[in-house]
Amino acid sequence: MRNAIAIAATAILATACTATHKSADPVPGTALFESFSYEGNDSIYAVCPLADSASYHNPILPGWYSDPSLCTNGEGDYFLVTSTFCYFPGVPIFHSRDMVNWRQIGHVLNRESQLENFPGQHISGGIFAPAISYNPANKTYYMITTNVGAGNFFVKTTDPFSGEWSDPIYLPEVQGIDPAFFFDEDGKGYIVNNDDAPDGKPEYAGHRTVRVVEFDPATDKCVGERKIVVNKGWRPQDKPIWCEGPHIYKINGEYYLMTAEGGTGDWHSEVIYRGKTPFGPYTPYENNPILTQRNLDPSRPNPITCAGHADLLQTAEGDWWAVFLACRPNKGGFENLGRETFMLPVTWTEDGWPIINPDMQPVAMTARREGVARDDANRTFGNFKAEESFDSTNLAQTWMTLRTPATDLYSLTTVPGHLALACAPATAAEKGTPAFVARRIQHHTFTASTPMTFVPDSASQAAGILVFKDETHQYFLGRGLDAQGNDIVFVDRTSPEGYETIGSISIDHSLPAVTLRVSSPDGLTYDFACSTDGGKQFDTVAEGVDARHTSTAAAGGFTGTTVGPYATSMRNSH
Repeated sequence: MRNAIAIAATAILATACTATHKSADPVPGTALFESFSYEGNDSIYAVCPLADSASYHNPILPGWYSDPSLCTNGEGDYFLVTSTFCYFPGVPIFHSRDMVNWRQIGHVLNRESQLENFPGQHISGGIFAPAISYNPANKTYYMITTNVGAGNFFVKTTDPFSGEWSDPIYLPEVQGIDPAFFFDEDGKGYIVNNDDAPDGKPEYAGHRTVRVVEFDPATDKCVGERKIVVNKGWRPQDKPIWCEGPHIYKINGEYYLMTAEGGTGDWHSEVIYRGKTPFGPYTPYENNPILTQRNLDPSRPNPITCAGHADLLQTAEGDWWAVFLACRPNKGGFENLGRETFMLPVTWTEDGWPIINPDMQPVAMTARREGVARDDANRTFGNFKAEESFDSTNLAQTWMTLRTPATDLYSLTTVPGHLALACAPATAAEKGTPAFVARRIQHHTFTASTPMTFVPDSASQAAGILVFKDETHQYFLGRGLDAQGNDIVFVDRTSPEGYETIGSISIDHSLPAVTLRVSSPDGLTYDFACSTDGGKQFDTVAEGVDARHTSTAAAGGFTGTTVGPYATSMRNSH
């Protein structure tokens, strides 16, 4: 059905395209987006200015870039990946030569064959906690992760710049979540991950274990017995919860095991152990945790919370760094940014323990790396403006769809210079693939806008900008028809109870092009507006709309809020 609609739309679009590049006549059942603009302007970056050209802002990847992991090939190349859950493509991969200037080079999971059983999963299912590693013995990069709908697997490549990673190699022996590779100096490999309590009998909610098994890189198979190396956590008597996101490192001849504890909320933390073999036994650092924000005053200004799920790396120069996730809640303790990627230098105690934030101080909003020249024209952090012209034949790397590639629902080639979205018989309230192309919201204070050409055929057709947290927490600023068949621009609110229209204005049917704008002055509210004169003057459709509705605090889940072009032929079926 979707293919038939896309093919029909393509045929119509091919005849409707005008000769002028950025100009197109309206096409029945299809929305044409000329461009998309996103601009962030958070005041915190002015409050915490950068000291010099070697400084950077935290988070280094603002917005929902959770569960970071990084590796190096020992030749000055650094690679970083993060979670994507049920978005497609999966697992963005970033490259840097200096640990400060990062550039996305693609996605590790960019083929549908690498992402099984996504349809039907909640948006916070799918791909959990990817971990990237480099094995110098065979000069191969590995990315291992959990697909909630299929199990633990890894993919590999000898050239991460090529974008060609293998199809998944599943590991049925490795149960649980959050696997990570460790490759030792003798060429042996190991997989460490989080799993159930011993014998599947937890003593309390959140009782988990960390387990290790040997891995043979020659056969891509596990070897021998899988052993428990941590039961409960670093202080078992305190009944710690969710020892997860583990990594093993070999440093100065000893093995270090690092895990997160406390869940992904305000009690999140990172703890460290040390042992003589990859299987331990491991002794915890007596002054754990080595990273947390849970003991700080919750009323402090500009708080950073939920810090944990870290990974460590030693640079070519010999210094140590950590990436980790954390949140930046707004007033009232909520945010729409999700869990973001932060980076800090690591210090070492005299007796050989790594510390990420000494004395449990607030995570620094600025840091520096000596000898680095920050590239302000291409930086990933701070305030910035991103303009998408849709002039390419492929979507830029910032864009994602839900669960599948959705290439039968959008086109970048049929009308040059436009993203064409077919009004699909699906909505973002379902656990399938709607005609929705999304990017992350990366700032509390932001504006997103798009010029759109669209004339609805019926009251069920609508297109515009969707603000999406999950299947039951959304705002839709769209063009459609009211019950009397009049053209309107509306704002629909989707909640667990269904959907309701919270604002609308009438527009002239003879004006097929409108510019739609979603903005937030402070992360607390959304304003929705439209223009029929090319963006010179905007009319308010709804303002002061509660932004908490699309926050993790209200909706739960593991993702942040996304925004982007959306079209549906099922507006009345939310």
